[in-house]
Amino acid sequence: MTRRVVITGIAVIAPGTPGTKPFWERVIAGTPPTRTITRFDPSPFRSRIAAECDFDPKEAGLTPQEIRRMDRAAQFAVVTAREALTDSGLDTHGIPHERTGVSIGTAVGCTTKLDEEYNVLSNGGSTWVVDPHYAPPHMFDYFIPSSIAAEVARTTQAAGPAAVISAGCTSGLDSIGHACDLIREGTTDIMISGGTEAPLSPITLACFDAIKATSNRNDDPEHAMRPFDRTRNGFVLGEGAATLILEERTHALRRGARIYAEILAHATRSNAHHMTGLRPDGAEMADAITAVLTEARLHPADIDWVNAHGTGTRQNDRHETAALKRALGPHAYHTPVSSIKPVTGHSLGAIGSIEIAACALALTHHTIPPTANLTEPDPELDLDYVPHHARTHPLHTVLSLGSGFGGFQSAVLLAGTGENTP
Repeated sequence: MTRRVVITGIAVIAPGTPGTKPFWERVIAGTPPTRTITRFDPSPFRSRIAAECDFDPKEAGLTPQEIRRMDRAAQFAVVTAREALTDSGLDTHGIPHERTGVSIGTAVGCTTKLDEEYNVLSNGGSTWVVDPHYAPPHMFDYFIPSSIAAEVARTTQAAGPAAVISAGCTSGLDSIGHACDLIREGTTDIMISGGTEAPLSPITLACFDAIKATSNRNDDPEHAMRPFDRTRNGFVLGEGAATLILEERTHALRRGARIYAEILAHATRSNAHHMTGLRPDGAEMADAITAVLTEARLHPADIDWVNAHGTGTRQNDRHETAALKRALGPHAYHTPVSSIKPVTGHSLGAIGSIEIAACALALTHHTIPPTANLTEPDPELDLDYVPHHARTHPLHTVLSLGSGFGGFQSAVLLAGTGENTP
C-alpha cells in the first residue's frame, strides 16, 4: 500500500509580526514589511534594505540559556517546531519518538553568530591569526549547520533521523521532499520539517552586493522587490522560518488530525551549467515540473495555481516563465502564477518552506495570493501573474517552484483535503 504524506501542523516566523495568522494576512493583503536594515549599520552597502522579522526570542518562549547558545536561525527553527507541534494537536510526550524525524533546510546556517564571533576574534578583521581563548563554547555549533537539526530534535524529543538539507535557495523545498521520502519508505510516521534562515549580516550583504542580485531601491523599501515587472532590479534579502508537521495519512486520520493539504510529489534537478547563471529555456525546471506531474499522475490542466520562485531578477523571471511554458504547454496561459516574495523577502534556504506553508493555507482558504508591486508588465513575460490583489478561486492542486545557486531547480506538488482520495 502506498504511504501518503499530509500536512497537519504549520508554524511560520516571517518578516513583520511573527506568527502564521499575521503571515497569511500580510501575504493576502500584499503588504511588504521591507525597511532599512536595523540589525546593523547598512550604510557601507549598495543594498541597505531587508525584510526583517520582529522576533523577540524571550517573548517566543526561549530560555536565557537557549538564547545565548543558539544562532538566530536555530532560534527560529526551534520556536516554529514547538508551535507547529501544538498546531498539529501533537506534543513532545505524545509523539512516537523513534518514528519521528527532523529535516531542516538552510542555505547559510548560523551565519549571524559566525559573523559576530569572528568580528570579536579578529578584532574587527584586523588580526589574521586569532586567539581561540576568545571563542565562545558554542562556536563549533555555529560552524556545523547540522546543529540546527539537533536543536529541533532535542526540543521535540524526535529520536528518528535528523538532517539538515543545504541546497542553496531550494533547501526549504528539498528538506520537505527528503521528509516525504522517509515517510513514504516507512522509516518514519511523523516528520518535523521546514526551513530556517537568518542571513542578515554584513558578510551576506557584501556577497549579494558583489553580484548585484539585490535591489538598491533604498529610498522605497516597500516597493523595491517587483517580480515580473518591467522595472525589476533584484530581490530583497529576508529572514524567517516555517516548520510543517508531516504525517503518514493513515496515522493522521487515525488520531483525527486536521489536514491542511497532501504533498503529492517532489522533484529536483540540476542544470549542470553555472553557479549563478540560468539557461534561458528553463529546461531543468521544466523537467522537475514534468516529474512531479508524472509521479502524481496528473496533467498540466490539473494545476490551479503556481507559487513562483519569482525573485524579481531579470534572468530568473524569464527563466521561470520559459520553464512553465515548456512544462505546461498551452495551459501555462490559463494558470495563475504569483510570487509572495515582495512580502516575505527572499530568505534563501527558508523561503521554500515558507512558501509551502502559504500553498497549504491557500488550499485551505481557496485564495490565490497576489504578486505585490507588479505595476508595469514586462512584454517579455506574458503569463497571468496575479498583480496587486488576491483572488478567491477554487483550488485543488497547486505547484510550488524553487531555483537556487548551483543550478538547483525544485518543484513540489500539493493537493487540498478531499483531493486524490480513494
